[in-house]
Amino acid sequence: MTEPNTISPQTMKAVRSSGAVPGSDYLLEVADVRKEFPGVVALDNVELRLKRGTVHALMGENGAGKSTLMKILAGIYTPDSGTFKLRGQHIRLKNPLDALENGIAMIHQELNLMAPMTVAENIWIGREPMNRFGIINHAEMNRMTEALFKRLDIDIDPEVTTGTLSVANRQMVEIAKAVSYNSDVLIMDEPTSALTDKEVTHLFTIIRALRAEGKGIIYITHKMNELFEIADELSVFRDGKYIATCNSADVTRDDIIRMMVGREITQMFPKETVPIGDVVLKVENLTLDGVFRDVSFEVRAGEILGLAGLVGSGRSNVAETIFGVTPASSGSISINGKVVHIASPSVAMKHGMAFLTEDRKETGCFLPLDIQDNTQMAVLQHRYVHMGFVQQGQLSKDATEMANRLRVRTPDMSEPIINLSGGNQQKVLICRWLLTNPKILILDEPTRGIDVGAKAEIHRLISQLAGQGVAVIMISSEMPEVLGMSDRILVLHEGRATGTLTREEADQVKIMELASH
Repeated sequence: MTEPNTISPQTMKAVRSSGAVPGSDYLLEVADVRKEFPGVVALDNVELRLKRGTVHALMGENGAGKSTLMKILAGIYTPDSGTFKLRGQHIRLKNPLDALENGIAMIHQELNLMAPMTVAENIWIGREPMNRFGIINHAEMNRMTEALFKRLDIDIDPEVTTGTLSVANRQMVEIAKAVSYNSDVLIMDEPTSALTDKEVTHLFTIIRALRAEGKGIIYITHKMNELFEIADELSVFRDGKYIATCNSADVTRDDIIRMMVGREITQMFPKETVPIGDVVLKVENLTLDGVFRDVSFEVRAGEILGLAGLVGSGRSNVAETIFGVTPASSGSISINGKVVHIASPSVAMKHGMAFLTEDRKETGCFLPLDIQDNTQMAVLQHRYVHMGFVQQGQLSKDATEMANRLRVRTPDMSEPIINLSGGNQQKVLICRWLLTNPKILILDEPTRGIDVGAKAEIHRLISQLAGQGVAVIMISSEMPEVLGMSDRILVLHEGRATGTLTREEADQVKIMELASH
């Protein structure tokens, strides 16, 4: 165990021996696993043991090595060293198909479905039922999908094109696909990041049923309440090292945070009281036909306006329309008292807007490019261009300083962004927009998939930006985040604004009442 001085005495009592217990029923045993990338030791002799019929949470900050180990178990990465036992037998996984054939399936944090294909085609790709002529039997494939969905109580049409589904429904398809392999080990990497409370309850019902069947589930999450609700055990990684394994019933939230970050997180929501200035953005009767209608609000300099509502309420659609991704059908947008017509994101940017999208893989990161290119993408036609030439030296310097400020974990700025953890990718996207020096900053799920330490850093940064006079719109599915960071909260339900609450009068009950009717 590494650095035991950072763990409380109560936690020390709960931490079991890292050695295997003779005769214990371990489904999966991982020991002394090491993995290096250029300039980075991602895993430094870590271990993990998963019992049959249990949910084992894997905790740690972004860059701690969690996803790297899971990708090794899924056959995506090859370890530099280490031993792996499945059902008591040594295994060596050569590729993802090898992992699936050995009974290990993974639901990735970044959804990997193919948008042009149907739901059924995505689930059974490579395993399609054939007719006697060797042609895919689509009717049988749809029947198999319906049977799978009935088992999991999922209400999605197998024949619909996957790209038309919401992020939440795509997540449920990913879960169903993993279950369809009937694997003994199921890895879930942030499976609830895009789910509503009702959908999370549904997922937990599925997980408990799989656990009762004797499956072993490795569950990666940054949401502490989920950990205590669903996990039997938890293991903590920090900076690529194994720290400890505990029974979840024997530790507190503070114990886990201390193990994860090696320090106390004294203030998760460092909301500062700052002067609120004049109205910067005013939206009146904004409508996007068939999606939302008659949405009106205003945001002042130095103010953080939270947008709350259940998934499907139209929060993200309103943000995209303000930024010009999907121009409005009717209504008006005013900036500093002047009505503006925002027909595209480039027009929005010229008016001092920045927009952090909720889906970093699909609409945020340029995955083939490095961190430097991803960071500078939004400013190449604006701040750093002089007489037609990019001031690359100053741009590189500012991009590196911004990455250091947000503590992006990388050997250097030339690292491909696809090699970063999800949370560090999110930080790079925030760096991108901060380089534009925005006057209006729209943040859609800014801390989704980000660890507790990084969340506090981003919350502090948002407060600092508000203190500098930036008008901030923050969309979040996490109620504590909305309540902790917002000066006012606008609640939406099925495409309509149902009410606005001040910081003083807002609480979880009032928000849910407005969000549900």
